[in-house]
Amino acid sequence: MRDSITTNPLPDSISKTRSNIEKWRSTKRPREPMPEDLWRQTAELASTHGINRIAKALRLDYYSLKKRVIAEAGAEKKAPEFVEILSGVTPFSRPEFTMELEDGCGAKLRITIKNAELPDISALARAFREAGK
Repeated sequence: MRDSITTNPLPDSISKTRSNIEKWRSTKRPREPMPEDLWRQTAELASTHGINRIAKALRLDYYSLKKRVIAEAGAEKKAPEFVEILSGVTPFSRPEFTMELEDGCGAKLRITIKNAELPDISALARAFREAGK
């Protein structure tokens, strides 16, 4: 039984990356790591076409590629784009609220404030973000 990778034509994006890797392999020194830009290309392809298919097509270690795909997915997490502040809180009222923050690595912070002065929300968010670095 023949491998479907070799019998089915590869999309242009995979063929181009394959030729880039082959070019690099022909000029590399022994045990030289593959350049980051090639790893990024392969991780993008693997997230679209599947890790196993790309690892076979490009002759890469499955587990090394899987680690790169996971790392790329984690790096793409974006910071929150908005903060909701409920209306109806006046300087004379004692607000009650819960604030939840999550950083790009998945760490979470939940603060519940009842009948206290409104804290500096931007300072709390900044401190949480910097603590995770």
